[in-house]
Formats: sequence, C-alpha cells, structure tokens
Amino acid sequence: MIQDLTTGDSGRVLLGYTVPMFISVAFQQIYNIADSMIAGRFAGEDALAAVGASYPITMIFMAVAVGCNIGCSVIISQLFGAKRYRELKTAVSTVMLVGFVLSALLTAVGLVTTAPMMRAIRTPGNIFADGALYLRIYIGGFVFLFLYNVVTGMFNSLGDSRTPLYFLIGSSVGNILLDLLFVAVFHWGVAGVAWATFLAQGAACVLALMAFRVRLRQVDGRAGSGDIRKGGAQAKPPVFSGAMLGKIALVAVPSILQQSFVSVGNIFIQSLVNSYGSDVIAGYSAAVKLNTFVITGFTTFGNGVSGFVAQNLGAGRTGRIRECFRAGIKIALTVAACFAVLYFFAGGAMMRLFLEDASGTAMQTGRLFLQIVSPFYLVVSLKLIADGVLRGAEAMRYFMVSTFTDLILRVILAYLLSAPFGSAGIWLSWPVGWGVAAALSLLFYHRVAGRIEAGQIR
Repeated sequence: MIQDLTTGDSGRVLLGYTVPMFISVAFQQIYNIADSMIAGRFAGEDALAAVGASYPITMIFMAVAVGCNIGCSVIISQLFGAKRYRELKTAVSTVMLVGFVLSALLTAVGLVTTAPMMRAIRTPGNIFADGALYLRIYIGGFVFLFLYNVVTGMFNSLGDSRTPLYFLIGSSVGNILLDLLFVAVFHWGVAGVAWATFLAQGAACVLALMAFRVRLRQVDGRAGSGDIRKGGAQAKPPVFSGAMLGKIALVAVPSILQQSFVSVGNIFIQSLVNSYGSDVIAGYSAAVKLNTFVITGFTTFGNGVSGFVAQNLGAGRTGRIRECFRAGIKIALTVAACFAVLYFFAGGAMMRLFLEDASGTAMQTGRLFLQIVSPFYLVVSLKLIADGVLRGAEAMRYFMVSTFTDLILRVILAYLLSAPFGSAGIWLSWPVGWGVAAALSLLFYHRVAGRIEAGQIR
C-alpha cells in the first residue's frame, strides 16, 4: 500500500512505517543466523567457522546493494513527496537498468577473485576450502540479492514497508527449511547452507520485482507537476536519464563507499580474529551474527527516518524533521535497552543456539564479545537515527565523516588492544568507535536540522 508520510502524527506515522521494515530485516537476519546455527549444529564448528570466515567478504557485496538501496530510496522518496511521478518512474527504470549491469559485473569479478580474497584474510587451512565454496555460491546469486535490495528500497520510498515484509517472511521460512533439508537430511555441509540462501533469495527477488510492477502502476492514477503535456496527454517518462542517474549517484555513491569501507574494516578485523584459530573464529562468527541482528535493526530504523525526512523535504514539510528525529530516538532506545539486557545477562544462552560445548573456547569468546559490546547499543542507536536524518537531507559529507571515524578507530584500536589483551582487545574497540562517532553524528544532526529550519536545505 502506497503511504504518504507527510501527513498525520509524526511519531505514529514513523512507527507504523518502520516496524514492518524492522520485522523484515529481523527475518532476514534470522535466516542468516539460521545458516550459522544449522552449520554449527549439523556440520560442526569448522563449518560454522568457514561460513563466518567468508562473512566479511560477503558484506562487501551486500554493501553495494545496500548503498544503492539508500541512494534510490532517498531520491524516489523526495520525488514522491513532491508528487513528481513522471520523474519518479524514470528514476526507477534508471536504477533497475544500471543495477542489473553493475551486479552482473560484480558477480563476475567476485567469482574470479574468491580464492585470493580468502587468502588475503588469512583463512586457516582447515576451513579454507569450505569457506571458498560458500563464498562462490553466495556470489553466484548476487544479482538476486542486489535487485531485491533495490526493489525493497523503492517499495519503502512509496511508503509501502509491508509488501517487502511479506516476501522476507516467505524467503526466511523457505531458507530455513532448505537449510534443514540440504544440511541435516542431505548432508551437503557448507554447500547446502549456501544453496539454501541462493534459492530463497532468488525466489524473493523475482516475486518482489513482479509485485513492484503492479505497485508502480498505481502511480499512473496520480498526476503531478511535469507529468502532463500541454495537450493534456500524459507524457511517457524516459526509460533512462543520465541526469537522474547523477542525482541518485550523489547519495548512492557515498552510501556505497561508507558501507564498503565498513566491510573492508571488518575484513581487517576478521583477518586479526583469524590469527587466533578456528575456535575463536567460530565464537566470534556466532556472536557477531547476534550483534549484526541488532545493529541492522537500528540501521533499518535509520533508513525509515531517511525516507520520512526525504518525503517531507520534497513536500516542503520541514517542521516535521525534528519530530521524526525525536520519535526515532524513542523507538531505537527502547529496542536497544531490550537487547542490551538480553545479550549481557543471557549471552551464554544465545550462544548455545550455535554451539553445543558450553565450556569451550568458542563459547567463552562469543559470550565475552556480547558482554563487552551490548551495553553500548544505547549509544550506537543514537548515531544511526541521526545518520538517518543526514541521509534523508542528502548531507552525505557529514554522514561519511562520522561513519569513517567509527571505522578507523575500531580497526586501529583492535590491533593496538589485541597485543596486551588478546582477542578481548579486539572487542573493546567497538564501544570506543561507537561513542566518538555518535557524538559526531548528533552534532552534525543539530547543524543540519538548523539549516533545514532556516530554509537553507530543501
């Protein structure tokens, strides 16, 4: 259902808009967690470590998809809010054409460079073959992953956050069932985990594309400025526009760079973790999946804030920006507090979803990671909501500065602190990076919000 985010109580509208987005991402993360759970339970710790070792590399590919999602959703949200529907359709077709070509090229490059990338992060020999196999299959399905993320962003741009939820629920359930079939029944090991994700993501992508075509036809009944020619006939929108691509790229490219640099930073951290052996890798792999579940949730709330801000800026409803920020903070802090308590006090129970040995090195590693980082979810949630406003207002320079500060601090401190404290020193770098970056993001938010209210950003 297409939804106008420029009217109604800001808090209620934002909550109704972002909750389906959060549930969607929750289901996506659930099947990512299920991959690791089933691998660890039915194929052993080495299989869990193999999937985990390739995870930072898969996140580089995901970074491109998420960056394009953000770029197209911000611009399309602005066009929708301004009722410039003809340009909106051109933006959609332009993104889809360029996205297909870009994802196909990245797939080809990824398949060729799988082994060198695994060697570059010092993957231990006992899990190298399985890790490389998982990565090849994952990359082989990247076109589906990419297009699905872009289509999800376009659904959200139209205020429709529920339709992607339905596809994610179906995809998640299908992925888990296929995981159990391929790994527990057919005993395909790591390959079974990868093929389950490939097939589930592919089905979700195809169905989402078909549904979005139907949703886009609903825009035909809406007439906005620039949609109608002088004679009264509706002007057919161009299929591709270089100018529109440039406008989208102004938001998408910094978002891709930000996401990619975070992924590259995670590769450095993964390389450092890999030096401690497969037991530590297995524990970190499980714990970081739990951590990613929460952080991705905050990021999703931030993306919802971006869509809200972009639609209201397009409609000239600038007074709703601060209302949106305050509502977003309340939502994020509530979720952060729940997960902080859960992970800090019940981290061991959460880790037992992945591992059977309650006293082993892997279990101790994961529990310690969660106890160190979880109290600071309250801090990072503030950053990601502020970042949502910055993205929605196209203040990408500020957004990148705060994100890169977090990344650089975490990587440098991980190497410095691991010398005296071992692997625990790596986990200690998270709170410091989050704290400094949150302070910067909040400072930049107040600066940008002031410029919006002064009419300097429209």
